[in-house]
Amino acid sequence: MRLSTAIVAGAALLALASCGKKQEAAAPQALTAATVDGAAIVNADQHPGLWLSYGRTYSEQHYSPLKKIDASNVGQLGLAWYADLDANRGMESSPLVVDGVMYVTSAWSIVYALDAKTGERKWTFDPKVDKARGQKACCDVVNRGVAIWKGKVYVGTIDGRLIALDAATGKPVWEKVTVDQSKPYTITGAPRVIKGKVLIGQGGAEYGVRGYMTAYDAETGDQIWRFYMAPNPEKKPDGAVSDKIFADKANATWDDKGEWTEAGGGGTPWDAIVYDPDLDIVYIGTGNGSPWNRRLRSPSGGDNLFLSSIVALKPDTGEYVWHYQTTPGESWDYTATQPIILADIKFGDTVRKVLMQAPKNGFFYVLDRATGELISADAFQDINWATGVDMKTGRPIENPAARYQEPFLTIPGPLGAHNWHPMAYSPDTGLVYIPAHTIPSLYADMQNFEYRPGFWNTGTDFSAGALPTEPKARAAALAGLEGQLVAWDPVARKPKWVHKYPADPWNGGILATAGGLVFEGALDTRFRAFDAATGDVKWEIDTQYPALSGPVSYEIDGVQYIATTAGWGTSLPLSGDFALPKLGSPDNGRVLVYKIGGTATLPPYDTFPPDPTPPAADFGSQQMVEHGKDVFFRNCMVCHGESAKSGGITPDLRWTMIAASKDDWKDIVVDGKYAHSGMAGFKGGISPPDAEAIRAYVIARAHEDASRAAQPDAPPK
Repeated sequence: MRLSTAIVAGAALLALASCGKKQEAAAPQALTAATVDGAAIVNADQHPGLWLSYGRTYSEQHYSPLKKIDASNVGQLGLAWYADLDANRGMESSPLVVDGVMYVTSAWSIVYALDAKTGERKWTFDPKVDKARGQKACCDVVNRGVAIWKGKVYVGTIDGRLIALDAATGKPVWEKVTVDQSKPYTITGAPRVIKGKVLIGQGGAEYGVRGYMTAYDAETGDQIWRFYMAPNPEKKPDGAVSDKIFADKANATWDDKGEWTEAGGGGTPWDAIVYDPDLDIVYIGTGNGSPWNRRLRSPSGGDNLFLSSIVALKPDTGEYVWHYQTTPGESWDYTATQPIILADIKFGDTVRKVLMQAPKNGFFYVLDRATGELISADAFQDINWATGVDMKTGRPIENPAARYQEPFLTIPGPLGAHNWHPMAYSPDTGLVYIPAHTIPSLYADMQNFEYRPGFWNTGTDFSAGALPTEPKARAAALAGLEGQLVAWDPVARKPKWVHKYPADPWNGGILATAGGLVFEGALDTRFRAFDAATGDVKWEIDTQYPALSGPVSYEIDGVQYIATTAGWGTSLPLSGDFALPKLGSPDNGRVLVYKIGGTATLPPYDTFPPDPTPPAADFGSQQMVEHGKDVFFRNCMVCHGESAKSGGITPDLRWTMIAASKDDWKDIVVDGKYAHSGMAGFKGGISPPDAEAIRAYVIARAHEDASRAAQPDAPPK
């Protein structure tokens, strides 16, 4: 009897213990960098206080379930802490936060681990990129962040390496060169880790490369598969997983001859990588053609797959599933590398698994992510290169003039109606929040194109200027520059509300929160919180530098934080000559973190006007100056401004004394005297006489603007 009682009692205790274990297993376990894996990212909502991957979850909605900061108290948001970083170029990184540690990158692919509560630096890893590589980066030497997986932090570098670091120490574990470093490839995007594989693409199509996506073993760095986005130059197999689809379908969409055989074709997948664990499909956004101009790239025409496309692949093997091409026969740098969002949305009585993207071309696409079926495509801002999308064919209805056989002021220009800046989706409002930009550009056909290995090769004649040169037309184009935060309703297929940034066409990435707020920084150095339902501005603060990266939110000890990165740089400020709100010394970028009741303050920001004194007398004939302008546009504009007017990040050539001396100018521009600091030489791309013509143009611009400074009412140049 006693034995039976003991057995029953023991069984009861075991049952209770088992029940306790089940209850314990049901509760989310604390995560560390060592325990972040696919299950953790899939179940990220069980850990709302963390930010585990680039868009927080595999769906990349850039939405935080945290709601302690809301419309009722966001006005009390203040700076909790800031951290100065080690590079003074563009900041595009979205931080990751796990176990109280923030992992973030700066320009030049430098990685930092910071205490997420205080900002104290735990470790730094500098991959020591050769600064001369900056010449090959079309849009600044930026980096958008890292990935975390089972105790390792992964970063892609501007010179094409993929590096795995120990998350605890920052020490390298393995390193792989993912590109042919003799070619102008770069990596600016954040890696993604899916099923134990690190996926990474690359950029460089403006200079002439062939794009591809590669998967590496997260533990060892061994290559698992590669999928090319443009054909083999001889249309032969590469021994890659993409061979079959190119033989079956894609090769036939390219001319057998054309500049693509030298320039690589393009299609570089430099940003969007999104995964659906239920369908087990990864979606890749691909880039523009190389050269841009299809007349040169593929003279007989053709859609040129897989340029400007969304390509669906199986993550284990890279096997092709489906694709959708947003811009067939791409000719404008209209990439489809812009952020992709996955969501389940109800249309009428049916919930559909959709993929949403607002690429550069200005249309907002909703696709069935299982099949690639086009559900809707609508312009999210005013555009003039197309009038709509044919829903039967899925193809844009092009304006014939947009293919610029004659010069055409196109909207959008190559910076796009939406660029790299993350957009966000709120399941609470059902709205997608798009950082939109109105930036026109004048395209003109290049008649005498010659491919130059390793240099700017767009096939577009920039001698006409990115904007019109005739004063009234130029003034009108400049007046039309604008940024918008568009709250897009994907069911109603129209904006719910729009917040405009007049004359500020480079507003930043988006964070949506369960607190009913949307956060965004802008070029005007203001970081704002909007009411997610109405667009009303609820809070704003001066960030000193533009905070353009995708903000994130996290929680420590019951306190919700909002974090972003800020700095001078990225493509528009670097290449444009638009009126920035303030210029100062090129101080290093920062991480800025806010909380309710934060009382930290930033140090004073020193501004200074340039001394508008030309460094030398005008010289050279008008023909020489015009030639110098042409060479400048083809080589220098992307870093030194569209009219040789720097945006404050790189030296303003109009006022620097290096322009005063022919020999000093040649030493720098041709021979690369300052390659160690990012100003690589153009030997082989710019001859000494061409360099002297550029100097004549720059000095002529200095004299123009010095005289114009005394005439503030004169039309802009």
